[in-house]
Amino acid sequence: MDIKRVKDYIYWLYYQYLLITCSYVLEPWEQSMFHTITVTVFAMVVYTAYVFVPIHVRLAFEFFSQIFGGQPESTVS
Repeated sequence: MDIKRVKDYIYWLYYQYLLITCSYVLEPWEQSMFHTITVTVFAMVVYTAYVFVPIHVRLAFEFFSQIFGGQPESTVS
């Protein structure tokens, strides 16, 4: 892809973001606060999903494997 096309596409995505969130009507300082809060919340959601989702998937897998007759893990004697 051409660099200009990529740049135009990124600008288009940003414009769509402004339209969807209606933040284009805010003043510049309000926009910066809104974007900061949005990025912070998004980062916290991604971090939480990265840390806790694998743990819950593993626990759910163990729970359902016990329910549906999976072999329990035995300890080495």
